Amino acid sequence: MDLLGSKTKNSSASQKFVEIQDIKGDVVVLKNSGLRAVCIASSINFELKGSDEQEALIGRYQAFLNSLDFPLQILISSRKLEIEPYLNNLDDLAKTQTNELLHSQTIEYMDFIKKFVGIADVMNKFFYVIIPYNPLGGEKEKFLDKIKYIIKPKEAAQKMTDEQFKEYRDQLMQRVNHVIGGIRAFEIKATLLNTKQLQKLFYKFYNPGRK
Repeated sequence: MDLLGSKTKNSSASQKFVEIQDIKGDVVVLKNSGLRAVCIASSINFELKGSDEQEALIGRYQAFLNSLDFPLQILISSRKLEIEPYLNNLDDLAKTQTNELLHSQTIEYMDFIKKFVGIADVMNKFFYVIIPYNPLGGEKEKFLDKIKYIIKPKEAAQKMTDEQFKEYRDQLMQRVNHVIGGIRAFEIKATLLNTKQLQKLFYKFYNPGRK
């Protein structure tokens, strides 16, 4: 998969800096045969909780962290709200509206939304939990090990058989289930991203200006 979204020479050169080898089976396969699962998570408004509830949530969070024997990465992604689809739906609704008052109010509401978004950058926040499994080495990769994937990507990339992939993925999914169940204790829901969702996610990360 071309995460950079182009077949140009510059794209091929830039691809060397991308550590992803493949995306399949709802996991990301790295060039060093490491696997990554990505879960999208909900959020809670901690400030609106009472002091007793806050202390309880903190205690559950500490207990969850103590239950882990592997690292986690938490990523917060802020993206500008895509309002065009919503406005298009309103425009279609206005065109089919037979009531003159409702038609006028819909048009005024559309104008308000456009002006509001134009004045303030309305952002969407997405929360991701990245769960790793590194079968052929330690959880931390040395800087020089990463450099070799850039200099000699074909030589550095490690081959993985289908049997190995299944075995490693099973191990990773055990971690995923542990994480999803663990964070549910402090009122956060997490869902594993499937292959198509992962492809779309990384494409947007590497091509922020494209839709």
